[in-house]
Amino acid sequence: MSAITYLNFDGNAEQAIEFYSEAFRVTEVKKVKFKDLPQDPNYPLPENELNMIMESSIEFAGGKIMMSDILPAMKMVTGELVKGNQVLISLVIEDKQILEEYFNNLSVGGNVMMPLSDTPWSSCFGMLVDKFGVSWKFNRDAEKFLDQLSSNNGN
Repeated sequence: MSAITYLNFDGNAEQAIEFYSEAFRVTEVKKVKFKDLPQDPNYPLPENELNMIMESSIEFAGGKIMMSDILPAMKMVTGELVKGNQVLISLVIEDKQILEEYFNNLSVGGNVMMPLSDTPWSSCFGMLVDKFGVSWKFNRDAEKFLDQLSSNNGN
């Protein structure tokens, strides 16, 4: 079993897929647009919605992120998409060079909240919000920190 981060977008999922694919040197991209599915003639989608991403996934360095667009008609069910801190993706990568590369790539057009640095809980930690409003946490050795504190606390 695995937990996969799933991101929803407001019509720009394809741009996000391209951005993240380049930032992470993605090994595999899968995507399906709404036009790729059989359409109900009683409820035709407008042209701009047909080109939106219905489902997608990118795979990189052992990780996977899934993404889709929320159709305007679906917002009655899902509610409006709100950019913010409701989703934060944590990348734990032991290879400091790859961690730095991903951090630098995702910071383009975004906002660095905390530059990569040595902290009491990690030898390389940083946070940023990318140009799509997605929050990212980078951590070189989070598991070691958690294991150490858990064993010290008797957990």
